[in-house]
Amino acid sequence: MKAFLEKHLEKIRPLFLPGGKFERLYPLHEANETFLLTPAEVTHGPPHVRDQLDLKRTMIMVVFALIPATLFGIFNAGYQHNLAHQVAGATFWDHFFKGLAICLPIILTSYAVGGFWEVLFAIVRKHPISEGFLVSGLLFPLTLPPTIPLWQVALGITFGIVIGKEIFGGTGFNVLNPALTARAFLYFAYPAQISGDKVWVSGPDGFTYATPLGIGMVPHAGETITETLEKAGFTFEKMLIGLEPGSIGETSVIACLIGAAILVLSGIGSWRIMVGGVLGLIFGSYLMQAIGSPNLKPLVDLPFWYHMVIGSFAFGIVFMATDPVSAAATNAGKWIYGFLIGFLILVIRVANPAYPEAVMLAILFMNVMAPLIDHYVVQAHIKRRARHVYA
Repeated sequence: MKAFLEKHLEKIRPLFLPGGKFERLYPLHEANETFLLTPAEVTHGPPHVRDQLDLKRTMIMVVFALIPATLFGIFNAGYQHNLAHQVAGATFWDHFFKGLAICLPIILTSYAVGGFWEVLFAIVRKHPISEGFLVSGLLFPLTLPPTIPLWQVALGITFGIVIGKEIFGGTGFNVLNPALTARAFLYFAYPAQISGDKVWVSGPDGFTYATPLGIGMVPHAGETITETLEKAGFTFEKMLIGLEPGSIGETSVIACLIGAAILVLSGIGSWRIMVGGVLGLIFGSYLMQAIGSPNLKPLVDLPFWYHMVIGSFAFGIVFMATDPVSAAATNAGKWIYGFLIGFLILVIRVANPAYPEAVMLAILFMNVMAPLIDHYVVQAHIKRRARHVYA
């Protein structure tokens, strides 16, 4: 099979080279060749980097890490649908295939429309097709509710790819995470289809089902916030597993932890950012409880381990915050960057009355701050070395 592919691609290669019939479509040929095979081309001059992983294989590894969250999200979408429609006797596969019918069009729309823009910019700019879209094309639909209209998926991924990445020069030059940029655009442009109690379950017309964050905003009188959540069916164990209403890929903490293990063991995801985010969330939780202002939302009384399994914290800190392009690059900077993301998530959750799910805004804000963090980390290192030299 490999020999056949090599022979076929080598045969049609002259058609895409300068002077060939399909010269302008060379990025498409290059994408096929490098996605399917390891390129034979090598650098002709220094510096040389010897590694088995190139950028395409790195991005594919992130997609592999997203598979558990994707498969569980598909199952959960079908499970919630059948539960809302009171489908009796539904099996595991009934839930999965129903979820597949709900989620697959959203994922395919994201890849199709986003892929169109990637190919268009690659052809116009005459550069290879960006590998980063393999990840953004899947990350974005996993942050959306299963009821999102497909035209909004197309509009959102267009904004994320074009405005969030390509106008900066493509992969490696974008300041913000493209998938989160797309999600933020939809959130502020079409809040009725991406927030509230009507969008998280593909149920009958008028069906509503609040998320744990929505319920936690208004605890019942005489009850602690955890008691209110448990009475609504949201125990810690259930939220850890993820069988609850929410965005397609963000509900299961266990699936996110499997993805985190894949990213850390493969050396692609930064464990410093993940651990820093958890520490920032814990610190913020204790700090805000110590402040205890009456102006804070009831979520301030939620123990930090509930904050870790509620909303999209796990998904955001594992897959979004660790984006190697928009995150801090220095080791010390990664600790600071991750810590501040976790801290900001907690502060926004308990202090902002209009926005209980704070993960998206916290990560986007720290994306902007990442270059500044790295700058001061590098300057501090230079000063330490200078003191050592002149001592």
